[in-house]
Amino acid sequence: MYRLFFWVYVALFHIVALFHKKARKIIEGQRNSWSILTVLNPEKDYLWLHASSLGEFEQGRPLMEAIARSHPQYSILLSFYSPSGYEVQKNYRGADVVCYLPFDTRCNVKRFISLVQPKAAFFIKYEFWPNYLKELNKRDIPVYLVSGIFRKNQLFFKPWGGFYRKLLRHFSAFFVQNEGSKALLKSVALSNKVYITGDTRCDRVMDIAAQAPEQELIKEFARDAMVLVAGSTWPEDEKIIIPYVNTQTEWKLIIAPHEIDENHLREIENLLNRPYARYSKMKAEDAARLDCIIIDSFGLLSSVYRYGQAAYIGGGFGAGIHNILEAAVYSIPVLFGPNHARFEEAQALKKAGAAFCINSQNELEDKLDNFLASNKALAQAGEKAGAYVKEKAGGTARILEVLNRDLFKA
Repeated sequence: MYRLFFWVYVALFHIVALFHKKARKIIEGQRNSWSILTVLNPEKDYLWLHASSLGEFEQGRPLMEAIARSHPQYSILLSFYSPSGYEVQKNYRGADVVCYLPFDTRCNVKRFISLVQPKAAFFIKYEFWPNYLKELNKRDIPVYLVSGIFRKNQLFFKPWGGFYRKLLRHFSAFFVQNEGSKALLKSVALSNKVYITGDTRCDRVMDIAAQAPEQELIKEFARDAMVLVAGSTWPEDEKIIIPYVNTQTEWKLIIAPHEIDENHLREIENLLNRPYARYSKMKAEDAARLDCIIIDSFGLLSSVYRYGQAAYIGGGFGAGIHNILEAAVYSIPVLFGPNHARFEEAQALKKAGAAFCINSQNELEDKLDNFLASNKALAQAGEKAGAYVKEKAGGTARILEVLNRDLFKA
C-alpha cells in the first residue's frame, strides 16, 4: 500500500514541479545528489544526519558539531528534503557533504545507502521514511531520532497505526524532548531505548547568543529606547503589529519578515506611518531619526533579538510559529499568535509566564501597553524566558554520552 501511494505521490510531485518553483528545486536537487554522492571517499567513515528543513537543521547542528569535535575520525553527510534548508546551508562547513535526500523509493534508498555506507544515521525530530528505515535496519546500521517529540494524535498511537508502529522498531534509540513523548513510546513497548534529552536548539541558541557580533547601526537605533523585535513575520502578523506601533510611539520596531522579496517589503513599507529604513540601506546618521527598521537580509535575526525589550514571533496566524528560543535566550518576553499548540517550548514558556498568546490586535495592545506601564512585569517575564533556555540546555551533551557508550565505544 505504501509503495503504491508513494509512487503516485512522486508522479504528482513531478507534475506540480512543472509549475511550482519550490517543487522544481527539490526535483533538480535530488537529481544532483547522485553526482555529489558518486565522489564520496570510500576510505572514510560517514555519519549521516537528515533534516527536513532549516528548523530541523538547527536542532541537529549542535550534535553534528559536538561529534565533529569529539570524534574527528568520522565524516558527516548532511541531507535535506526542503529547499529552505538546503539552499541556506548547502555550504555549511560543519558537514563534509551536503545534498538533497532522494525520494523514499526502494531503488533510490538502496542506491543512496550503498553509496554513503553510513556507520550510523540520525533523523531530526519528525523524519520517518519507511524504506530508508527498513533498509538501514536490514544492513544493521544504527538509527537514532534526535530531539523527537510525539503526540497521542499521531498515527503511531492509533488502533489502525500498526504499519507506522513497526517503523519505530527500526530505531536504535530515541532522544526525545519531554516525558509525554517517552510515555507514548512506552505505551507501544519502546521505553527501554528512550532518553529524555530535551530540545537541542537550546544549546544552539546559547551558542548563537554567546558568539553573535554587535550590529552597530541597530545598537545605536535601540539606545535608550523601548524596542519590539518582530521576527519571521507574515502579512497576518504585520497587520496587527504595525498599526499598533504606528500609534504607540513609545515603542520602536525592528521587523524581520520571513520572506524578503521585494513585493513583501513594499507591503510592509506601505503599512508604516513612522520613519523607517531598510537595514541594507541604512547609514550611520539614520539610526537616531528612525522609529522602524526593516531587516531585509538573511542571517541577522538571531543576533538582533538582543536589542529588544520584547519579541513577537511570526507564524502563529498561519501554519505555526517560528523559533521562539532565539529570542527567549536574551531574557526578553515572547509574544506569538494562536497556532502554537504543537510547540513544546511555547507551551512551557507560557506556563512559566515568559510567553504570551496573542489572538487579536487588541490583545497585542493590552500586553505591550502593560509592559510599558510596568517595568517589573516586563523584567520578570524576560528573566523567566532566559532561565527556561538555560535550564533546558545541555541536551547535546546528554545525547553524546549515550552515543559514546553505545555507538562510539572502543
